[in-house]
Amino acid sequence: MGPKILYLIQGELLRLNKYRVTLVSFLVALIWGLALYFIDDMDILSRLLPLIIQMEVTMMSIIFIGSILFFEKSEQTISTLLVTPISTGEQIWSKVIANTIHLLFSSVLILLVFYFIKEVEVHFIWMLIGIILSLVFHSLLGYVFSYHSKDFTSMLLGVMMFIILLSIPSLLHQFDLAFKGEVWRYILLITPAQASIELITFGFTGKFVLATLVSYVVLISLTVALYFGYVKRAYKTYAIKQGGI
Repeated sequence: MGPKILYLIQGELLRLNKYRVTLVSFLVALIWGLALYFIDDMDILSRLLPLIIQMEVTMMSIIFIGSILFFEKSEQTISTLLVTPISTGEQIWSKVIANTIHLLFSSVLILLVFYFIKEVEVHFIWMLIGIILSLVFHSLLGYVFSYHSKDFTSMLLGVMMFIILLSIPSLLHQFDLAFKGEVWRYILLITPAQASIELITFGFTGKFVLATLVSYVVLISLTVALYFGYVKRAYKTYAIKQGGI
């Protein structure tokens, strides 16, 4: 990474702190941790913990990117950056990387608590890789929701609809309530929610199966396609309009 993007990442991290986004992230992690801490049934805990981590790295990453973009919109700073020698890619990735760093910190905090206190097995290398891939994709997805939302409230509604439509089937499959069997497991892998939960579950079990490989391919492919196919191309239009496309 060049000095410009490192400087931008530092600025984005300071902005996250300025807007209390880092504080909110820490409080959310604390609430999740406390909620799970009092569960003594390890079977239930082993099912819930991956889902909590997934929610942290998917829904929260979209919301935090959206909140920062709307704060910048209110300050009219996005369009100003277009006349600087900073490229569009550097502007986009500085936010994605900063968002990944701060949410990675809160996710790892939850994992460390359960690793040391509840003695939950965690394969940290694989877990970190899975979390980072999920955070990067869903941070880019935050741009898409921001591009097409007039205000923060409408963006939240859009995110909730996305979570309901794409995450609920994975949740039902995870608890074996619906969409049962290996066939549905692979069908649901076309959704980033299922791919994310597979990689996070792999971080706990350490058992590499075909679904794990497919999940890596799905998330990496979706990330590349989303960035080059839409986020980067539509960024200038969004920045110039200072609002939804």
